[in-house]
Amino acid sequence: MEENYKLAKWLNDEMTDKELIEFQSESDFHLYQKIKLYSSELEVPHFNEQQLFSKVMEANKETPKVIAMRPNWFLRIAAIVVIGLGLLYTYTTFTTTSEMAEKGKKTSFSLPDNSEVVLNSDSEIEYEKWNWDNNRNLNLSGEAYFKVAKGKKFQVITNLGKVTVLGTQFDVKARENRFDVTCYEGRVKVNYMHREIIITKGQSVSFSDGKLLYTANEIATKPNWTTNEVTFNQENLDQIVKELSRQYNIEIELKNADNNQLFTGTIPTNNLKEALQILASSYHLKSKKISQQKIILELVNDPK
Repeated sequence: MEENYKLAKWLNDEMTDKELIEFQSESDFHLYQKIKLYSSELEVPHFNEQQLFSKVMEANKETPKVIAMRPNWFLRIAAIVVIGLGLLYTYTTFTTTSEMAEKGKKTSFSLPDNSEVVLNSDSEIEYEKWNWDNNRNLNLSGEAYFKVAKGKKFQVITNLGKVTVLGTQFDVKARENRFDVTCYEGRVKVNYMHREIIITKGQSVSFSDGKLLYTANEIATKPNWTTNEVTFNQENLDQIVKELSRQYNIEIELKNADNNQLFTGTIPTNNLKEALQILASSYHLKSKKISQQKIILELVNDPK
């Protein structure tokens, strides 16, 4: 009651100098002063002292609650931020990283150890960045050319076989039942089913349907497909057509053109007309353009 009485006297300017000095030294004086200032600026028809007094008392009671809640909300927000950052770090660190080249395109990128990779058309690689220097394993679907930085064992794993190296340049191709590996520098160990073969610079090895096809010498210093050509060694027509479909991102249909003849040679991947001419002359075919995205290859003597 005494506190309320002092407040009323102050509001009515009835305090003595001594009472005013004591009242101004109280901790809540600044709050009362602000309320008095703001209320004096309001244009109201009638000043209600009791109503103002009630508002002052209410504000005085609520103030500690507001102050007490602020640290609580701050801690909640800080906790949410910390948890979010932790989840983001876990996701970016421990999840699998994927790199992909769409049909008709090639893409190149670097691994965490600065090993260089070039992906051929319609190919994909998956690997884990976490602890990469001690676990240099990646999964390949399709074809890729590697320049491996020196370090611990480096493995390329496909659904057909596995290639292991220490530091070298090589090409791996795994398409359907065909598995090809070419070494351009150093040496690589190739595991296919129950076979293990080591090839060195300039050597290639290929497998199809569980059989070893050949080991050939390679003169080039990197795969031809990286310079808009694709080289085939003892490849059947069906697989050649599929590869060209990937490189040009179009549909090529073989019609009445069953041929067991194996093809060895180079076909451009940036000149569709020339590529089709090579196939036509090698297999006695003719091409028919159905649309911008579809071509039919059929035998020359086909009555249709």
